[in-house]
Amino acid sequence: METAATTTPPPARAAQPGPQTEPPPTTAPQPQLALELLVHGVGGTTPQEMLGDPRVQRITGDDTAACYRRTDDVDAEQRPEDFRTRPVREAYCWSNLTSGNGARALWLILLPFMVANLAHWMRPAAPPDHRGQRIYDLLVRLLALSLTVLLAAAACEVALDLSAWQCAGTPVCVTGKSWLGFLNPADGGWWSTPGRRLVLACVLPLTVIGFLWWLSHRTWSAYESASPPPRRPGASRSTPTHERTALGLDGFWYGRRLVARLRAAHTTAGVLTVTAALLVASLRADRRAGAGALTAVGQTLSGLLLLLAAVTLIVVWRTARSEAARDEESDRFAVRALPYAALAAFALTAGYAGWARPGAHSAGPLPGVAAFGGIAVCQGALVLALAVTAWFLQRACHGEARTALRGMGGPAVALLSCAVAGVLSGGVAQRFADWIDGPATPGQRHAPIPGPPVLLSWQASVLPALLLVVAVVVALAGIRVLVVRKQVAEDVPGLYDPRERPDVLRTERIAGTIARAGLTDAAPVLVAAIAAVTLVLGAGAVAGAWLTDLAPGRAAEGAAPFVHAAAETAEALGSWLMGAGVILLLTMGRRAYRDHSARRTIGILWDVGTFWPRAAHPFAPPCYAERAVPDLTWRMATWTEQCDGRLVISGHSQGSVLAAAAVWQLDLVTRSRVALLTYGSPLERLYGRWFPAYFGPPALTGLHREMDDWRNLWRFTDPIGGPIRLTTEDGRAVDEGPLRDPLSFGRTLQNPLPAQILGHGDYQADPVFDRVRADLLARLEPGIPGSRTNEAASQGSSGRSSA
Repeated sequence: METAATTTPPPARAAQPGPQTEPPPTTAPQPQLALELLVHGVGGTTPQEMLGDPRVQRITGDDTAACYRRTDDVDAEQRPEDFRTRPVREAYCWSNLTSGNGARALWLILLPFMVANLAHWMRPAAPPDHRGQRIYDLLVRLLALSLTVLLAAAACEVALDLSAWQCAGTPVCVTGKSWLGFLNPADGGWWSTPGRRLVLACVLPLTVIGFLWWLSHRTWSAYESASPPPRRPGASRSTPTHERTALGLDGFWYGRRLVARLRAAHTTAGVLTVTAALLVASLRADRRAGAGALTAVGQTLSGLLLLLAAVTLIVVWRTARSEAARDEESDRFAVRALPYAALAAFALTAGYAGWARPGAHSAGPLPGVAAFGGIAVCQGALVLALAVTAWFLQRACHGEARTALRGMGGPAVALLSCAVAGVLSGGVAQRFADWIDGPATPGQRHAPIPGPPVLLSWQASVLPALLLVVAVVVALAGIRVLVVRKQVAEDVPGLYDPRERPDVLRTERIAGTIARAGLTDAAPVLVAAIAAVTLVLGAGAVAGAWLTDLAPGRAAEGAAPFVHAAAETAEALGSWLMGAGVILLLTMGRRAYRDHSARRTIGILWDVGTFWPRAAHPFAPPCYAERAVPDLTWRMATWTEQCDGRLVISGHSQGSVLAAAAVWQLDLVTRSRVALLTYGSPLERLYGRWFPAYFGPPALTGLHREMDDWRNLWRFTDPIGGPIRLTTEDGRAVDEGPLRDPLSFGRTLQNPLPAQILGHGDYQADPVFDRVRADLLARLEPGIPGSRTNEAASQGSSGRSSA
């Protein structure tokens, strides 16, 4: 990259005859302001810590996200002469977008929806016009819809099947349960008939769906309403197609209408699932009793449900992201009429199911519970179709060498979302059945109630085998750490002053940190192993349930004693593991918002998951970047426009991803006046490998080419950040590193105590940080840098004249 051109004075005019006038007095040029915009990473930090001053003041923003300055620097624009030798430092704090009170730990229940949404963004980096792109997106949206149906079915299993149908219809089970006493058929009360019991029980699943709708609507209003800054007329210039990325499009961070349409479709699907569970039981009873008129009514309602289901699928099929421009289409029918139509269908079905049917009784499982098997088969087929589509997309992009799982990351993650949803739904049903049945075990030969569907018992039984595979992979990772630590330990002393006395324990501690940090690059192996085993075991569970129609323990009664004992043990252990998984998830979430260290550990994956817009599932946790990225873009665009100054945006960890995304959103002239400083950045190590279509090498290369400069600091001891692996046109590398960590090996006169191994944090403590920042600021000359000005001028736009 060329050095910024300096402004040369115009040539002096030739002397003219006549009276000479005295030239006007010259004035010293105004000093050029420089702004360093700091963006923190995962776990967040206070503006006082970021700016190193207890006295800070908010410049712009609100209590959720805002920019802060030191109190002494608030009026820096009015006295630029005080900032000739140092930049104005400003901190953007966004931690409240992802953290808050402990109630947000409940968002972890939405984990399957978040993981499914991630699969949408993991597509291979094929050309945008490839036909497989639309197929891939549609398959992910359909898979996400199946998760909503599974959630509604799980709620119906607890409320309708286990409570209202099985337990309330069995005198032995209902005895001693006052909250079910008024449903007891022996009392002959108004609510004691099976249909009315089911109608009353529908309150629970409808409440769950209503709560998810409300939560999605509330976060939709708070997160997805931030408008992107307008592009300056004439400030853009064409970018080669192979370097274009969706992150730079106007509508990428504005998914307000898309989420509204998906929210309506998923709410409708949930209500229709509850309605279908209510309708099937009553319709089957009428057919067996030969009630012709009621059967006709039930069949008419079935046709209505099928029609609404078809309309819902059409809405999901047509709801694709439009990123080139802001999506302002209201779609009143899809957003408003469709959910109300589903509620009307439920009201009609409730009236039909509550109709008096003398002699009606409930026995065995609720009719329609076989739908769990259908959902599992549908999800498996969608995952396989997604894998085939991803394979074709990967072939079209000629396969980046560092792409995770060779483009199969999306299908693998989609399968894991189904597995997590199955564990959560099955765990709740299993534990509720154990509680409601007292000391007996549901599903066993002499149990008072049949218990949950057989498929859930089979899925629970394969869980111990899956955890055993995970344990083996973790053990292999531990062995890998020991091997790498031994290899690295031989090279550690050579990084420091040879006059320092060797210390074996210190060497092993540094080498062990480096070896553990390298496990991040082995994550694809763990994901691939879990996904492959999950697919095989899940298919085996569905086959076992359909072939035997018995729980694993009862299905193995005629087998060898060892096989029978193993089946019963796996069934019992898996059932408890499912329930423990739900409790563990809530406990981890609660701890994450109370304990800073736990927040940092869990928040790594959580902040990666919620960085992406809700493109597949509207009930996923909200995307904080749809607020943070427009905030940062607006701040950079308005400050450079008003002050005509230099700007370095400095991002740590996840903050570097937000910073890069915000720079992409700038118009190209403003972008060429901004420098980027990243440290501990997962831009290439995580995002580039798992999301190649958005952060692959072509996208990062184009970003660097269109801005003034970019420097990235990284360490071997950092488990999250890594190199960007880019080289500039003049041969200089973007990466500065690996930095030495710790800064000194042993005790020295300057460091009488052993230096701390910093790992992912405190990059500012390294002297290299100040040197690189000063270099970036020095390269940012007043106005547009020379290389950018010449290029813009050749295309008919330059400097502020393009505004």
